[in-house]
Amino acid sequence: MSIGKRFLLVTAAVLVAAAPAWAQRQSLADRVAALEAKANNSQANMELLNRLSQQEGEIRELRAQIEKLQHDLQEFQQRNRDQYLDLDGRLNRMEGGAAPPVAVPATSSSGGTPPTTPPVAANVEPAPSVHGDPGSLAQAGDERTAYNQAFDKLKSGDYVGSAQLFTAFLQAYPSGVYAPNALYWLGESYYVTQNYALAAEQFRALMERYPTHDKAPGSLLKLGLCEYGLGKVDAAERTLADVVSRYPGSDVARTADDRLKAIQLGRLR
Repeated sequence: MSIGKRFLLVTAAVLVAAAPAWAQRQSLADRVAALEAKANNSQANMELLNRLSQQEGEIRELRAQIEKLQHDLQEFQQRNRDQYLDLDGRLNRMEGGAAPPVAVPATSSSGGTPPTTPPVAANVEPAPSVHGDPGSLAQAGDERTAYNQAFDKLKSGDYVGSAQLFTAFLQAYPSGVYAPNALYWLGESYYVTQNYALAAEQFRALMERYPTHDKAPGSLLKLGLCEYGLGKVDAAERTLADVVSRYPGSDVARTADDRLKAIQLGRLR
C-alpha cells in the first residue's frame, strides 16, 4: 500500500473518531441554549406575575377609594337633605310675614270672605280654612288626605315619591285649596334632586297663577336658584334682584341678596 493511501485512511479514521465528540459538543450547546430560553421565559413569567400582582393591588386601592367616595357622597346627601329641610323651614316661617295676606280661593257659593293662610312652621303645613256647604267641605277633606300623603313622602326624604304624589294631586285637584302649596312642594321635590328645569316650571307656574300667595316669595327665590343651577347666571341675577325689589326688608329678600352677591363675587374670580 502506498504512503498516500495510508495517509488518506488515517485521516478518515481520525475524522470518524472526532465526529461523535463534535456531535456531543453541538448537542450540549443546544441543551444550554434551551435551558437559557427556559430561564428567560421563567423570568418573563415572573415579571408578568409581578405586574399582575401590582395591578391587583392598585385595583384594590381604587375600590377602597370608590367605597370611601360613595360613603362620603351618602353623608353629603344626608347633610344636604338636613340643611335643606332646616333652611326650608326657616323660609316657610319668614314667608308668613314676607307677603301680603293671601285669600284662599273659596270652593263654595256662600259668598264668605276667604281666610288668609297662617304662617307655616318648619316641616308643618297648616290646613287652609274652607267655608261652604257640607259637600265642599267633604271634598276638601279628601283633598287634604291626598295632600298629606304627598307631604309625608317629602318629609321622609322620598323626593321621587313626593314628586309623583304631588303631580297626581295636581291632576286630581288642579284648582283645589292646596294646589298652590302642592305646586311649591312639587318644585321643592324636583329642586332637592337637582332637577332644576322641572322645579323651575313649578315655581314659575305658582308665581303666574298665585302671585299673592304666601309661597310666592319663596317660589321666586327658588326660581332664581333653579336658573343658577341650570347655568343661566344672568337670568338668575335678574330673578334674585327681583326678589330683593319685590319684598324689601324681608328675610327672603336678604337671602336672595346674599346669593346675588355670592354670584357676583364668583364672576370676579
